[in-house]
Amino acid sequence: MNRHAALIGASLLALAGAGAATAQQARTRAGTTAPRVDAAAARTRAQGVVARMTLDEKIALVHSLFPPMAAGKTINELIPSAGHTDGIPRLGVPLVRESDASLGVANQVEQRKGDVATALPSGLATASSFDPEIARAGGAMIGSEARSKRFNVLLAGGVNLTRDPWNGRNFEYLGEDPLLAGELAGAHINGVQSNRIVSTIKHFALNSQETGRTVADARIGEQALRESDLLAFELAIERGHPGSVMCAYNKVNGDWACENDFLLNRVLKRDWGYPGWVMSDWGAVHSTVKAANAGLDQQSGQELDKAIFFGPALKQAVEAGQVPMQRLDDMVVRYLTGLIATGAYDTPVPSTAQTPPYAQHAEVAQRAAEAGIVLLKNDGNLLPVARTAKRIVLIGGSADVGVLSGGGSSQVRSVGGAPIEIPLSSGGASSFARITYHASSPLLALRKALPGAQISYVDGRNLNATLEAAKNADMAIFFATQWTTEAQDVADLRLPDNQDALIARVAAVQPKTVAVMETGGPVLMPWLDQVPAVVQAWYPGQRGGEAIANVLTGRVNPSGRLPITFPASAAQPPRAAPVGLDRLTSIEAQAAADPGTASNAVLPSFPIDYVEGSDVGYRWYEKKGMKPMFAFGHGLSYTNFAYRNPVVSGGKRLSITFDVVNTGRTAGADVPQMYVAREAANQPMRLAGFTRVMLKPGETRRVTLTAEPRIIADYDTKLPGWRVRAGTYRVALARDASDRTMVSSASLDAATMKP
Repeated sequence: MNRHAALIGASLLALAGAGAATAQQARTRAGTTAPRVDAAAARTRAQGVVARMTLDEKIALVHSLFPPMAAGKTINELIPSAGHTDGIPRLGVPLVRESDASLGVANQVEQRKGDVATALPSGLATASSFDPEIARAGGAMIGSEARSKRFNVLLAGGVNLTRDPWNGRNFEYLGEDPLLAGELAGAHINGVQSNRIVSTIKHFALNSQETGRTVADARIGEQALRESDLLAFELAIERGHPGSVMCAYNKVNGDWACENDFLLNRVLKRDWGYPGWVMSDWGAVHSTVKAANAGLDQQSGQELDKAIFFGPALKQAVEAGQVPMQRLDDMVVRYLTGLIATGAYDTPVPSTAQTPPYAQHAEVAQRAAEAGIVLLKNDGNLLPVARTAKRIVLIGGSADVGVLSGGGSSQVRSVGGAPIEIPLSSGGASSFARITYHASSPLLALRKALPGAQISYVDGRNLNATLEAAKNADMAIFFATQWTTEAQDVADLRLPDNQDALIARVAAVQPKTVAVMETGGPVLMPWLDQVPAVVQAWYPGQRGGEAIANVLTGRVNPSGRLPITFPASAAQPPRAAPVGLDRLTSIEAQAAADPGTASNAVLPSFPIDYVEGSDVGYRWYEKKGMKPMFAFGHGLSYTNFAYRNPVVSGGKRLSITFDVVNTGRTAGADVPQMYVAREAANQPMRLAGFTRVMLKPGETRRVTLTAEPRIIADYDTKLPGWRVRAGTYRVALARDASDRTMVSSASLDAATMKP
């Protein structure tokens, strides 16, 4: 959500059934205990409350304030944050305060002076754990902090699939696969709501790039959409039961997402039976009558839209019969249902802010970072750092003071402060984002972990000094960084500031070079053949320095697996660059020449044709016969694992049972993955099941993976619904999406499922 950009007016881009595990079983696997009221009972109670409301009271609940611009519009305290909706004391309807929240309770440009929060690692780091419990623990932690800070709605639950590796907001989300993203998003949401507050799920749907996100028209067929992005939302809603869904900025097949009858009325509310409320993204509402009738229930941050569409204009539309009173009642009932079902309605937040147990919460963030760090390459077992390495030099990435954070509405002002904070002078995020580091120094953490070693740091700016330091050390650890942010996409997949050239020069003089990547997503690595060890640390959060040090030294055995494909070249993904960037760049240049045009600019709508359809990420690579640099699901360990004695079962459900054996000398976690495709379909294989298994050296565990039936099925628009076709299915027990060393087959019975 680009709220501050809209506030200041400086951002052109802002202008511009069968065999299925039940949702309860999924929640049990994730260890969730979120208190919930049955949705039907919650709705019945909500209807009773709405029946006692006046028309003006109903209208008051379906549009919310944006606190920085809402002075004088309420008698209640406005906490500087994302949103505010007054309650109705006479009916017991609570006041609602909303905070941005993807990676912690956000406070982007320190609206709330001195207010800090625990910063989780990026969403991609959490997704790399392939562990719903890690996701749930993070959600529970940030939900707890939100409640202590007097918020009862968190704008969390990002589940947009990664379709393009250069998307500036990829770091917030959970990767390219609908099953993985849906499972982990559901667990995260459930964790948030275990605190009796609401979590959203967002951004519904196809908000897959930041360039021109307020004007782009995402185009894709219904079958492909149902089998990809919508499936991720469907799974996450089933598992997490979010109180609210946030619709996106962009258009989908010609209609704005926040007034899209297909998405909101047909899919979400009819097919999925979703009982909660649909809130808009901030500045994403374009009409009154069409939006209300198409399924939007609440206009969020009304001051950032061109008009207050759901205020007096909606009242007039109801009185004129353009929006039926029944529809308005449903809007309010859904709002109250979301609050009641999650427990937010009956559990007031504290009257004054409380101090969370930050030390305990920091451990949650560190565990998530450690589980999400991916060992991409480790030639010659260079890692873990040998105890015999007495002189180690760290190069670049400001590793002496902290670790990098992604920018935008998810920015957390973390406990410990920001040792580096650089304002932006231009670009779509310049008004509400800063290049920010968390105060968790890898240098200090490594010195603590290796007290017998001499560990130094050079920033890399002086080439001769850098090469001399690398040459004279026993090992060089290069910290490579790529800052990404909401509201703008990266220009290309290369590391910025000539880091690629510097890494190559360092590796040429120091054969024992390790690259630690703090990036928002995949980057190209032209130096990969020269560097024996590569560690993907993502944006590792406020305990990132400690987590990186623990993995490098072997105190923690790396177990992360890539939730996103790393392309070997920029030509491999479906699109080489952000669609529409050339048009917007031209308008930006015009605005720079005549600043007065910026606030009045009307950006042209443009289509984005998602030609890959449902073959997102690794499926695209298999379909096109391309070998990526690193495959989805890839990740190494300091130990070895073997899969033995696989048995595949078919019939009404497809499953594979096998032994996982730790054949090495170190305890560690493995992530077996199950990929499936129908033999006659000529389709790429799809991730249909996965699990995370921790094993001691020599330990064996018998594991069963059962395929999610909607992954096996095709969506049939004529049925309509999911259709599992009878026939033979190939099953790959794999270490990543490209692994076909253990492929079996089984026959499945025909079956259909509702949409």
